[in-house]
Amino acid sequence: MQPTFVLVHGAFANSFSFAPLQAELGLLGHRSVAVDLPGHGFAATYTRAYQAPQDPAGLATAPGGIKGVTLADNVAHLIGILERAKRNGPVILVSHSRGGITATAAANARPDLIDRIVYVSAWCPVLLDVGDYYAEPEMASVDAASMALAMAGNPAELGLLRVNFRTADPDALAAFKAAFLADGTDEEFLTFLNTFQPDENLDVGTSADRAQAETWGRIPKTYVRLTDDTSLPLALQDRLIREGDALTPDNPYDVRDLEGSHLKWLIDPAPAARVLGELAAPLAAAGS
Repeated sequence: MQPTFVLVHGAFANSFSFAPLQAELGLLGHRSVAVDLPGHGFAATYTRAYQAPQDPAGLATAPGGIKGVTLADNVAHLIGILERAKRNGPVILVSHSRGGITATAAANARPDLIDRIVYVSAWCPVLLDVGDYYAEPEMASVDAASMALAMAGNPAELGLLRVNFRTADPDALAAFKAAFLADGTDEEFLTFLNTFQPDENLDVGTSADRAQAETWGRIPKTYVRLTDDTSLPLALQDRLIREGDALTPDNPYDVRDLEGSHLKWLIDPAPAARVLGELAAPLAAAGS
């Protein structure tokens, strides 16, 4: 009855992001499943316009398969995986970045499937919808304008977000590195950037998808702060923790810290694997 870690990726990412972490978890004796949310992984759209030499006009207009995918679709897919994992014992749901939105909504719907929920610098909206947090002081340091340098096409016309991660624009690349992996080498940064997919869905949920005390609030929860994250700044991570604790004061977050940027924990996963292993130990002991 060993716990199973179910790993949920962030925006523009996929299950491939977790390969180094899964290897480290496996070597420590832990079982894990990395999720591809709908429209991600091998279900992603890579158009010929995205290949070299790129066709900017084609990239801006080509349809993408993730159009129309909703948060509800993500949640239904994740719940299906949680149901299968739960047959084998306890489940620890781990989310990163935007994946926290799906994890939170799934926890609202099916708390019985989750023995612990872990947010690694991930969104867990409580008092505001996700988009509204971007106007708050805790997000003031995030340079949204520079991040838009590689945007391809009009999201309203495409029905999705599209970013050209294969751009050679030095300003766009510098903005990406500063946001995601300022503490990594250029080689690590470019390697990770090439695991991203260009398209992401638009739906990040509504107030109904915020953390709910009567369901989400029953699950033991951990927040892993990434102390050097500039994409989801530490001030915002701390605000989400405070709001969650206020929502469920009898079930506060267990808070852990990892040094590094938004992506460093996935490139150098040993410290994160040790933290996750510590969270699994009580569940494994209870099942033995």
